[in-house]
Amino acid sequence: MKQPDSLDSGTQMDIARYRLQTAKEDLDTAKLTYESEQFRAANNRAYYSIFHSICAVLAKEGISFKRHKDTIAFFNKNYIHTEIFPKELGRKIITAEEIRHASDYDTFYIASKEITAQQIQTAEQLLTLATKYLEKAAQDKR
Repeated sequence: MKQPDSLDSGTQMDIARYRLQTAKEDLDTAKLTYESEQFRAANNRAYYSIFHSICAVLAKEGISFKRHKDTIAFFNKNYIHTEIFPKELGRKIITAEEIRHASDYDTFYIASKEITAQQIQTAEQLLTLATKYLEKAAQDKR
C-alpha cells in the first residue's frame, strides 16, 4: 500500500539522515549478534550498515541504484577514488560485500570471529565518516 504523499516527501538530507539511522541500527544489531557468537548474521548486518552508510552519502546528491553492485561501484568511483573517503575503505567495502555474500549463501562458509570483527570495524569507520561528511555538507548549506 502506498503511503500518502505527505509521508512520502522529504529533503535529500532527510533521506540521508534516515539511511544513517538505518546504518546505525544495522551496526548495533551486528554487534549484538557478534557478542552472541552468531558471526554469519553479524557479517550480514555489518555489510548492511556499510551499504546504508553509502546510500546515505549518495542520498545527499539524490542518487540511488537498484543493485548493490552499482551503488558500491558508483561510491568507489566518485567518493573513494577521488579521496573524499579514504582509499583503504574501497577494498574493505568490496571485501565486506564478498563476506556477506558468502555468509548468506555459501553452505559451508565458516564465519570467523576475527573476520567478523573486521567487518564490524569497517562498518563503524564508514558510519563515522559518512556522518561527519553529511554533517559538514549540512553546515556548508547554511
